[in-house]
Amino acid sequence: MQSLFSLLHVLGGVVFLFGLTLSLPMLVAWLNGEPTLRLFAEALLFTCLAGFLLWVVFRPFRRELRIKDGFLLVFLVWAGLPVFGMLPLLSHLDISVTDAYFEAVSGLTATGATVLSGLDALPASINIWRGELQWFGGMGVIVLAVAILPMLGIGGRQLFKAETPGPMKDTRLTPRIAQTAKGLWLIYAGLTLVCFLAYWAFGMSWTDALMHAFSTMGLAGFSSHDASFGYFDSQALEIIAITFMLISGINFATHFNFLRTRTFGVYVNDGEAKVFVFTVLGSGVLIAFYLWGVGQYGDFPSALRYALFNTVSVATTTGYATTDFGLWPAFAGFWMLLLGTFSTSSGSTGGGIKMIRARLLIQQLYRELKRLLHPSAQIPVRYAGVPVSNQIIFAVLAFFFVFVLAAIIMTLAMMATGLEPVTAVTAVIATLSNIGPGLGGVGPSTTFAALNDFQTWLCTLAMLLGRLEMFTFLVVLTPAFWRK
Repeated sequence: MQSLFSLLHVLGGVVFLFGLTLSLPMLVAWLNGEPTLRLFAEALLFTCLAGFLLWVVFRPFRRELRIKDGFLLVFLVWAGLPVFGMLPLLSHLDISVTDAYFEAVSGLTATGATVLSGLDALPASINIWRGELQWFGGMGVIVLAVAILPMLGIGGRQLFKAETPGPMKDTRLTPRIAQTAKGLWLIYAGLTLVCFLAYWAFGMSWTDALMHAFSTMGLAGFSSHDASFGYFDSQALEIIAITFMLISGINFATHFNFLRTRTFGVYVNDGEAKVFVFTVLGSGVLIAFYLWGVGQYGDFPSALRYALFNTVSVATTTGYATTDFGLWPAFAGFWMLLLGTFSTSSGSTGGGIKMIRARLLIQQLYRELKRLLHPSAQIPVRYAGVPVSNQIIFAVLAFFFVFVLAAIIMTLAMMATGLEPVTAVTAVIATLSNIGPGLGGVGPSTTFAALNDFQTWLCTLAMLLGRLEMFTFLVVLTPAFWRK
């Protein structure tokens, strides 16, 4: 019980910190004279008060967190913060608790699936809040807490390992975890500022630029317009978006090392970055040729413009759209969604399996084929020239199995409710990989509002599973976790 009380003390600090983030949309509402000012002020007060009470009441039980405490805290944060995040949406919009929670989870998990329509008519403060949720969720609220609240007295390494995506989580950039988290967040914030200024300089309003900078760097995809990024119809803005989506799809540790060494060699030596960029851009060009060849577009430049942007967007799990790619031949749409399941790097703000796992799986397959020919040979799996332990290989295989199993079970559950196959399959893939839009009834020109409550909750669970990379979520549900 003391362990739980200690956990609630730390959770209170995170909730209080999260409440302070409501001050930005409150400021936007004040500057624009919007009626949402009061509801954001009430949500901020309620959230900060709830966090403060948890902090104070359970302060006598504070102690260093154990590894299992870190997993439980991350679980509680990602399942609990959307309850506070949905308060402004629930107060201002005529939507159910189910839809409001879905929207908040979609924001914090940087998924970008939405149940809302009429985005152009929403107050700027509401859209800014939706974008800010994605921005914080992209890098991780827990990582932020470790970065700026070391006085919590928590096990920073345990939280950082539970929160950080990817199979190799023990790599240190600095001797102290708090310094690492601060460094990553400073890079993240700096790139977001540059993205915001670029959007603003090339024609977006400052509110649109801010929201889209948030969702671009978070690889999330919420927009302030029903037409998504296609609303702007600007090649310059699309090039900016492609650039920053690719930057955000690379491991932020690599950006950290680049700033430290001032050499582009760190990107060349990154085993994920070059494969990620080549795979995504190469697929965009090939899809452009395919669309041009089947007559979807009359000229290749148009095909390249639309194919490249939307392929990069889906492959990086951002989810912006400049056209309804659901109307393209199914081959192109499914190719893009497949890319979204694995393309982004570990340590990026993207979702899915991650490129490092995909590469290790391919190398493990190659090793097994060689063993058929040479049963006695010792054939190590190497990554970036370094042998990878079998422990990591087994973990990657287990992760892939759980990912595929979860996708199959959830798809069957969606189909059992009467949902047609394309919508069921792509809704699960899009939420489990934190992509956002799928195809069919959840395509880029529609919303998830068409789903019933059960389907919506299933997609909500898929987003949480995907953001927490399965094991962080599932380990809390095992009986062994709760044994002393």
